[in-house]
Amino acid sequence: MSKALALLRGHTILALVLLLAVFVLGIEIARPGTVTPLWVSNALLFAAPLAILGAGQTLVMLTGGIDLSVASVATGSAYILATNAASGDGFALALALVLGLAVGIVNGLGVAVLRVQPLVMTLGTGLMVGGAMTVYSQYMLASQPHVPAMIQTLGAGKLIGLIPVDLFLWAAIAALMLFTLHRTGFGRLLYAVGDNREACHLAGIRVWRVLFLDYVLCALLAAIAGLVLVGGTNAADLSLADVYLLPSVACVIIGGTSIFGGRGGYAGTIVGALILTVLTSILTLLDVPEPVKQILYGAIILSLAAAYARLTA
Repeated sequence: MSKALALLRGHTILALVLLLAVFVLGIEIARPGTVTPLWVSNALLFAAPLAILGAGQTLVMLTGGIDLSVASVATGSAYILATNAASGDGFALALALVLGLAVGIVNGLGVAVLRVQPLVMTLGTGLMVGGAMTVYSQYMLASQPHVPAMIQTLGAGKLIGLIPVDLFLWAAIAALMLFTLHRTGFGRLLYAVGDNREACHLAGIRVWRVLFLDYVLCALLAAIAGLVLVGGTNAADLSLADVYLLPSVACVIIGGTSIFGGRGGYAGTIVGALILTVLTSILTLLDVPEPVKQILYGAIILSLAAAYARLTA
């Protein structure tokens, strides 16, 4: 047992994969015959938006921050895309990404230049985006929201009936994230800033630039996640991504990234997103009432985070 614990402490990603396997086994035991190639395909399809949101949260949490505006950005980008599709798919897509870029710039300036606490800054911008979208929806009341076919294919399409199309986008983002964090100077700076910001200042590193780019990238990833979400639902509303806010933070924490910064990575976030997706599937299969589901969901997340923190201590 001691050797097993030592192995898990040295390879924490292995502990997460084993936990994911236990959850999948639990589904098969609860409902024999459920875990099929089609089920795995659907799990990957549903996990992709959460994992993309988690990618942005991983970036900011590595520097000791957090972004509570990601759900509003995802919802706003999806709604802007759907309400401007009549003007051309490319134009609507550009507008959707511009929203993410604009919010990222505001967040970056607030956190990096004005030194506003990240939680306060991003909560404020998230509320502002939500309010702006409400006003915008009244202005666009006469228009008929429409999700472009290419976005529907991205969010809900499957190749040969099994391989989710959004998996290719997720894989590209994952590869870029892993390469950036472990093979580039910017990635090393993120860890350094999260570990000791004052030492980075003394070393001559322009920390504000690192933080600014960090929050811009997070908002852009949130916008991309919103596009995947609206493609999967084929309907845009002003609460589209609300349920993803806390899970986007939870999957990063479960994946081993410290909320204080300087430790973690995207590989753990990927498995964390899959764990939360499978957990949701378990509770749905068991026909758990929604209030009870929320209680169990929160309790399990807290237990997983505490167990992982103890394992890595």
